Amino acid sequence: MTERISPVREALKVTGRLLASGRIPGQLIVQYTDRCNATCPQCGMRVGNDFTRTTLAEQRVAEMIRHAAQQGVAALSFTGGEPFLCLDEICRLATLAGDQQIRYIRTGTNGYLFRNAERADFADRMKALADKLAATPLRNIWVSIDSSDVATHEQMRGLPGVIKGVEKALPIFAERGVYLSANLGINRYFTGRDKDREQLDYPFFRGGFDRFYRFVADLGFTIANVCYPMHGDDNSNQAVYAATASDRVVYFSAEEKLNLFQALSDAIPAHREKIRIFTPRCSLHALLQQYRGHEELTTPCRGGRDYFFVDSRTGHSYPCGYRGEEDLGRFEEMPSQPCGVAQPCRRCDWECFRDPTELFSPLIDLRTAPGRLARRLWKDRDFYRLWREDLRYYRACDFFDGRRNLNPETLRPWRNPVLP
Repeated sequence: MTERISPVREALKVTGRLLASGRIPGQLIVQYTDRCNATCPQCGMRVGNDFTRTTLAEQRVAEMIRHAAQQGVAALSFTGGEPFLCLDEICRLATLAGDQQIRYIRTGTNGYLFRNAERADFADRMKALADKLAATPLRNIWVSIDSSDVATHEQMRGLPGVIKGVEKALPIFAERGVYLSANLGINRYFTGRDKDREQLDYPFFRGGFDRFYRFVADLGFTIANVCYPMHGDDNSNQAVYAATASDRVVYFSAEEKLNLFQALSDAIPAHREKIRIFTPRCSLHALLQQYRGHEELTTPCRGGRDYFFVDSRTGHSYPCGYRGEEDLGRFEEMPSQPCGVAQPCRRCDWECFRDPTELFSPLIDLRTAPGRLARRLWKDRDFYRLWREDLRYYRACDFFDGRRNLNPETLRPWRNPVLP
């Protein structure tokens, strides 16, 4: 295990490096496998899709991790497919990343191991799983939750009984200092199948997000995240990351996205005291500006500059999972300043890259483009108000450290007295 340090001290060190170099601390997302055992209609890797499945070689990923550490990568995520199908390898690689001083190590699961909660061996199985994960430096482990309606979630995933198992497992994990995080991929059924409509308005989304945050908090989660819609139109034929689909369940018009992002931003303050909400409101504000036609008031994604995606088929790196035409080759051979990928990009709403881009943008602009910073501050003061609010909230949440429990005292100032 690596030495644990204060998240506030770590954030200050990161900020200092930022101002000195004009770079954002790097992020690498490794799709370790595209194997999966779930039936999610919103994902091209669902178990029923017929294509040749691939898994990266563990030693190859170890080389990537060592190179990433040398290049100053601060955040490493293992995704899939279903990463827990390769749990032993992920645990070993996470331990290596920790030994290499990569601080923010994450992975996720569809929760299939939490099924069969009624069996006599369930508690023992969960203790063994929690012990295995607690022995690694994994900082955040995301559990996918598609809907606040249990039947809808389990039908979409093809994992009956998984929610009951999650609810029983969460306290077992918490006893071992592992606080699992709920992750909603926004879809048209996230409040239940009976709510499907031709046009989704603001009240639909606002009520849905309120129900989702209450639902996962009641289950016992202490951290929640929301993945913005990624569907199969526009440039999806160029995507190398198959977590996208043409299914209507994840298609939203531009007008619906305006309702969606506004409702999400408005819902977050009502729940910030009860559950640590990872989604930054300043990023939602920027997406709203983009969909309103004000791209000049947003920041182009840092994908291909500081953030990279590695796919499981070739092990090659890309600016993100959706710019498959820009093959950057083997990540472990990539120079620290890749060429030809610095063009401004706002082609998708992938929160993994868009959210941190907006969060770090004022610091980067202060160092490299003070004029742009001043113009944006003059024209869009709401962005900076929300940005300062997000930073204060992130600090109150221990920067979403999944090895620390929610602290009611530090979150007390975020109490919202008007809950819907």
